[in-house]
Amino acid sequence: MKILFINGPNLQLLGQREPELYGGLTLDGLEKNLGEIADSLGVEALFFQSNSEGAIVDRIGQTLKDGVAGIVINPAAYTHTSVALRDALAAVKVPAIEVHISNVHAREQFRHLSLTAPVCLGQICGLGTDGYEWALRAMAKYLKEKIQEKQRDGEKNEN
Repeated sequence: MKILFINGPNLQLLGQREPELYGGLTLDGLEKNLGEIADSLGVEALFFQSNSEGAIVDRIGQTLKDGVAGIVINPAAYTHTSVALRDALAAVKVPAIEVHISNVHAREQFRHLSLTAPVCLGQICGLGTDGYEWALRAMAKYLKEKIQEKQRDGEKNEN
């Protein structure tokens, strides 16, 4: 079972950009940690980062061909502006969880609006990079429960 982590603009600077707000862990370090946690959960973690809205939309569109079962996305600044990301997430119908390192609701007013959250299972924000781990665990649990549900439904249909 594959879970794709998508990180939007400026997240390649994680660990360097405003560490008082976003922490000192680099994106490479975060991905390494998430890969290890994913292994322990029996899922495969895939990673993608881009500063380009179009590239992120393209990567979301590729998920069905790649067999991605779930998405954890930090759209970063595109959270508040991108109808294209919102529509891409809605179109593929792959369950997604939105993550933000900082508490976007405690920051500037314009950051309070998320165009992408309404098409996601949920949103985790303000827990630092630990939010990614919580999103991974929640997504893995959700996907495993969906598989079990389908198996139960299949058994009921056979009887």
